[in-house]
Amino acid sequence: MKFNTQNKKIEAITETTLVLGIDVGSDTHFARAFDFRGIEYSKKPFKFTNDEAGFIDFAEWIQNLKELHGKERVVPGMEPTGHYWFNLGKFLQENGMKPVLVNPHHVKKSKELDDNNPTKNDRKDPKVIAGLVREGRYMIPYLPEGVYAELRTASNLRFQLQSELTRIQNRICRWFSIYFPEYRTVYGKPDAVSGMLILKEAPLPEDIMTLGVDGINQIWRNAKIRAVGIKRAQTLITAAEHSIGCKEGVVTARLEIKMLFEDYESKKARLQEVMTLIEDLVMQIPMAGKLLDIKGVGMKTVSGFLAEVGDISRFSSPKELQKLAGLAVVENSSGKHKGKTTISRRGRKRLRYLLFEVAMSLVAKNKEFRDLHGYYTTRSCNPLRKMQSLMAISAKLIRVFYAMLTKGVTYDASKMVNDIKRPAEYMLAA
Repeated sequence: MKFNTQNKKIEAITETTLVLGIDVGSDTHFARAFDFRGIEYSKKPFKFTNDEAGFIDFAEWIQNLKELHGKERVVPGMEPTGHYWFNLGKFLQENGMKPVLVNPHHVKKSKELDDNNPTKNDRKDPKVIAGLVREGRYMIPYLPEGVYAELRTASNLRFQLQSELTRIQNRICRWFSIYFPEYRTVYGKPDAVSGMLILKEAPLPEDIMTLGVDGINQIWRNAKIRAVGIKRAQTLITAAEHSIGCKEGVVTARLEIKMLFEDYESKKARLQEVMTLIEDLVMQIPMAGKLLDIKGVGMKTVSGFLAEVGDISRFSSPKELQKLAGLAVVENSSGKHKGKTTISRRGRKRLRYLLFEVAMSLVAKNKEFRDLHGYYTTRSCNPLRKMQSLMAISAKLIRVFYAMLTKGVTYDASKMVNDIKRPAEYMLAA
């Protein structure tokens, strides 16, 4: 990424470069070949399948074109169509042809330049993609390897399991609202351990009343659950006696809550298994464990950050990371009009969300970051709103992470505070 400016990208397309535009599909891909001026070498789109045989045919087609037209280097461009480009991109990279990606939004907006027609087809799209590559309007994708590839896959799996777990929790809350709404007056959390033990045996209010205080307490004693006893059991019985829950469809209701609890426990166990793997992977990355020394930063934050960023040595400055997260500041101004500055929101959405979450945690738990938040929101010169301040803290955390991971330094709270540049008028006001 050190040579990722548009000028450098354009300079990379020379007279000896073969530019490929590839329209990626789930089963079949289409490709067209051009020189650096836009003259086409392919008489018609080359069609190849998304398997080993298709990739080999594609490689042979490219080699024939290179020999025929005296080209030395190949720049294949494609749209990041979901996950379908992963295998093709890896194949090209392994064969010395580093793929580049064009923005699908740019393809959609520029496809009418040649024929003033919004038509989309397998012949037109590869040409549009190749044109964007020739103009340097492409991105250089990062395909993680080694521990970073493992960490990204594990992190994606964690997010999926967490999402599924949340959906199950919502379904459990819905079940309570229909059949036992008073349960929430006894337990603040629907997944309380002592409550789930009882509901597995007696899910409905009438089942709880049949079980009685002694029966409930005996279940807890058998499971060796502490901090609950006769008083909590009596509260649960009282709630069941005055329940307004639905009395119809109780057979199916018992089966539903049983299945929901089984799914919940299964997903929770899998999530814990994935988190154990993630912790092992994070500790394999130099200096990654030191990030946990920052109060308010946990394993989920560190693993999520490294999974989205990958090998941080590929970045030449923290500003590139800020841009990757969509936290780069953009301005909408023209002439005398001075528009408001906002963040670009163009980048990895999950990374931006993760940084925002940890910014809130830092403001709540970390004194120096809380002081920084107070400074940003109360300074006399250009004070920030709370949301703007959290975005600024997210950007600050990126710089802290970058310095620790690239320079091998440990976190120093006093240095972090001293690095903040405060205008003289603020210091006088303080």
